[in-house]
Amino acid sequence: MHEPFRDPEIPLHDRIADLSRRLTLEEKVGLLHQYQAPVDRLGVAAFRTGTEALHGLAWSGPATVFPQAVGLASTWDPELVRRVGEATADEVLAFHHKDPTGAGRNVWAPVVNPLRDPRWGRNEEGYSEDPWLTGLMAAAYASGLRGSDPHVLKTAPTLKHFLAYNNETDRCVTSSNVPPRVLHEYELPAFRPAIEQGAAVAVMPSYNLVNGRPAHLSPLIGEVLRAWAPDDILVVSDAYAPGNLVTLQGFHADPAEAYAHAIKAGLDSFTQDDDRAEATLGHIREALRRGLLTEDDVDAAVRHLLSIRFRLGEFDPATPYDHVTEEVVNCPRHQELAREAARRSFVLLENDGLLPLRDVTTVAVIGQLGDTLMEDWYSGTLPYAVTARAGLAERCATVFCEGVDRVTMTAEAGHVAADPAGGPLSLGAEPGRFDVFDWGGGAYALRAAATGRFVSVDDGVLVNDQPGPNGWEVRQTFRMEERPRGAVALRHISTGCYVGVAGDGTLRLVDDADQALWLVLDVVRSGAEQAAELAATADAAIVVVGDHPLVNGRETEDRSTLALAPAQDAVVRAVLAANPRTVMVISSGYPLTWAASGVPAVLWSAHGGQEYGHALAEVLLGDAEPGGRLTQTWYRSEQELPDLLDYDIITADATYMYFRGIPRYPFGHGLGYTDFGYSGLAVACDGETVRAEVTVTNTGPREGVEVVQFYTHQQRSRVKQPLRRLRGFEKVRLAPGESRTVRLDLPVRELACWDVTSGRFVVERAPHRLMVGRSATDLRVAARFEVDGETIPPRRGLLRAVDHDEYDAITFTASDRERGEAVTADTEGAWILFRQVDLGGAASCLAVLGSTEGGMITLRIGDPLYGKPIATFPVPRTGRYDLHAIAASLAAARGVHDLYVVFENEGVTLSQIDFGAGT
Repeated sequence: MHEPFRDPEIPLHDRIADLSRRLTLEEKVGLLHQYQAPVDRLGVAAFRTGTEALHGLAWSGPATVFPQAVGLASTWDPELVRRVGEATADEVLAFHHKDPTGAGRNVWAPVVNPLRDPRWGRNEEGYSEDPWLTGLMAAAYASGLRGSDPHVLKTAPTLKHFLAYNNETDRCVTSSNVPPRVLHEYELPAFRPAIEQGAAVAVMPSYNLVNGRPAHLSPLIGEVLRAWAPDDILVVSDAYAPGNLVTLQGFHADPAEAYAHAIKAGLDSFTQDDDRAEATLGHIREALRRGLLTEDDVDAAVRHLLSIRFRLGEFDPATPYDHVTEEVVNCPRHQELAREAARRSFVLLENDGLLPLRDVTTVAVIGQLGDTLMEDWYSGTLPYAVTARAGLAERCATVFCEGVDRVTMTAEAGHVAADPAGGPLSLGAEPGRFDVFDWGGGAYALRAAATGRFVSVDDGVLVNDQPGPNGWEVRQTFRMEERPRGAVALRHISTGCYVGVAGDGTLRLVDDADQALWLVLDVVRSGAEQAAELAATADAAIVVVGDHPLVNGRETEDRSTLALAPAQDAVVRAVLAANPRTVMVISSGYPLTWAASGVPAVLWSAHGGQEYGHALAEVLLGDAEPGGRLTQTWYRSEQELPDLLDYDIITADATYMYFRGIPRYPFGHGLGYTDFGYSGLAVACDGETVRAEVTVTNTGPREGVEVVQFYTHQQRSRVKQPLRRLRGFEKVRLAPGESRTVRLDLPVRELACWDVTSGRFVVERAPHRLMVGRSATDLRVAARFEVDGETIPPRRGLLRAVDHDEYDAITFTASDRERGEAVTADTEGAWILFRQVDLGGAASCLAVLGSTEGGMITLRIGDPLYGKPIATFPVPRTGRYDLHAIAASLAAARGVHDLYVVFENEGVTLSQIDFGAGT
């Protein structure tokens, strides 16, 4: 007779409890690592978390590669995104059935961090700068990964990365300053739908700290994430993040203390030291021995872990997915889906009528991305690659060139030459020729013309044996630093070392800049001139430009600029001058800027996967409508962006919701091959639902797709409100002259904002404006409606420092190790503002504060510099998490006032002020 935990007829909770009771404490501890130990005596197999599946199965060999996540989102089609997730899950299962140890069924996707700043190195991994749209797409993709069976998971999707994570620069030590409104209105909403719907069943915390506390120790894991979930969720650490709690972050003194805190905070699985679990398990055992953890704490984590394994059907006699075999991998159905996803992700940014192309016999395909497809860090291995050149060549005659400069490199002691066998570069009598690929941001790759292989570094020696930039540590990119007399020194980006020369003439890396080899680069063939000559021979020119996903911005590396690589920009200008029928096709994982002006047609997509070239040809030649729309703002320059580490989008006027400038292309932008008109907007609010309808008409000459977008703006509020916020959309396909009524039903509760005075969402009594159109700024019709909500009263009593309304020179920090937040002054004269405080005639108040150096804070009415002081608090010298309560008398100040708390000294930390304590 089987054990009860193997009986699928028994309730899940009871099955988990039965197995857990059978495990010893040591066996339960063995489950807390990414590589879970088997329990042979019970027939429980080993289990591994973490298979990458962001836009197809990754890191496991050839599998269907779909467009990058930001490209999938640009389809504005959740059902399509769900189908891509479903196909990806099928391929995960196929690999798992073939090799259970090589591909686990806990998949680490999707990424749901809102794309707050396009300079983030991982921009291509996310969906949108809008949290609602991000949540919608994440839930769709996770739903596909999860599968349709109500009881058995196909795979176990994991949301990444919780929380407020948009910088690679010092990502393990920076703390994201997240005020309560930004937390509740922007960061958390992206995670909620997939968890609440049960589509995602796991979460991965992020490397960074949030308001001074490591994200892996966030109390929000238990208080918010698990409260949303209909079932147990699994929380897995990011790779090597647990160790950071002691080393880089210094939040705890030793691993046992840190790991105990992590488990108590909600972490269930430690991704640490790859498959070497013993050190991690030893720290957990030590925490148990010292009483930092109890067996009940371990049991809670084990329940979460086992819940996922049971729901995957591991302990069932059979599952609905046992029939999936490797025949599904890159099958024709998935190839067609990849083509559909790529086709529908294209966004037409500009078009003066050139597209769709007509009357073309010969097309010039130009650019260093014209005949190649890129894999990013989280993509699968391409089973085949239909490039732009290949896709167009199936439809018309093509001519091609990469448009890159070919150069010789000469030093005083000779010319740089490449080994024909791909070995070391050396100085010799005969010059070698090298093609220079400009990837922007000062990053260049060099390809030896004689071998067609790229220059790389192997054990400090320059060789030419690589197909292109690749790997976690990219060793094929260099910077060119100017030297006198027109020379340059090559600096290896990965190591920071310079290219020098050994005694035998071999080129190798040197640490000292003074030992760098001075090289003169002579252009023997201009890429821009070659491109222009070729373009002049064709009926139309397609210049394919963009980024390399592993260069100048990726995981571990943010971008310093949004500018297109200068050499690529120059090719566009040269081609346009030679052939006015020029289309610039951008393939990139993030928004770009460029200097070329007057380009008649500009088409963008993220890196589009294996079927990119077929999809591109269909859109260019008019077989398909460019139905994609931007999911983030394209700025005119990175100068329009706040500091990369400024997470307060409200104060910084960031994202399309608050940005006051005129972007190059707004959120939601995308043109088509026909035109649409909007009319007859009607809006009504019954107190529970805002109902709107609008008539959309195809006023152009051909059938087309329109993404009808609904936005709202609250016109009166206690707080700063978004200028516009996406509330819904619908994709419609209309024939010429056809009209359709598009409707929106918006629950009034969705209009709520987070009220810092009460710590909850509040719908205010206020007029609103509903706007409908083609993008966040191309809004064709609008109407006003009233919401009969609350009027937020003045504050009274206790004021939490983090619940201020405005601030200057303030950092959010942890007030203690476990939970609680405070603010710390970055400089003397820093302040926080509480609007409309009813002082109620209190004679004194109590502040909880401290500083390692001591100091003073002052309460002022009306102005931080000249306002009337009503109380002064001496700040005691305290430890980091040892704040003290200090009482102070209040000057007479009856009534309601705007209250400034002014920090007279840098480093002073304040947790709260209580005006009720002294009455």
